[in-house]
Amino acid sequence: MSMRKKKCINIALAKTENPIVQANTCDPPDFLKEHLYLLLTSLDGVRQNPRYHPEGDALYHSLQVFQLAHKACTDPELGAAALLHDIGKAVSTPDHAEIGANELEGILSPHTVWLIRHHLDLLTAPRRTRHRLHNTPQLRDLELLRAWDLKGRSPHATVMAPKEAINILIRHYFSQPLRNTAYRYPEKFCPSSHFLKKSDI
Repeated sequence: MSMRKKKCINIALAKTENPIVQANTCDPPDFLKEHLYLLLTSLDGVRQNPRYHPEGDALYHSLQVFQLAHKACTDPELGAAALLHDIGKAVSTPDHAEIGANELEGILSPHTVWLIRHHLDLLTAPRRTRHRLHNTPQLRDLELLRAWDLKGRSPHATVMAPKEAINILIRHYFSQPLRNTAYRYPEKFCPSSHFLKKSDI
């Protein structure tokens, strides 16, 4: 089957210095739920290389990764990164990390956006990434996300519905404190999807 390319839904949202979800003392606006749901479901039918993704499309994969994260930890930012890490594949697989992070910047927390932007770093530049982030919480989070990303590739997994995943994500985001900062790489080192070969992304 050929890959079906879809564009991410880009709703005009007011992007502020403090992401919307950081005001997590009130109910989330309905348009935020709808926006995240549309971004996630835009992955429906987006095929992946069967050599590395025998599970099929990117939505099925993303739901598997989210369920692994949801069972393993209670960190809402890690959960959000797990569910939404591949949304950029609806536009372009080689650049999906950058595209997805840019789409969510100003909407989700800086740390969540950072995790999505850099979720391939342990694939593209593992030694340099581990050296730069040695003994940091950021490296721990990237390693967890990478492990779930690799494990969430079963063609026989049972997954929850996308709307249920979004509801869980939003509920956790608004019930737990979020980190206010995200790690920034030094300018001379910033792993990029441009270094990717045809591999297991």
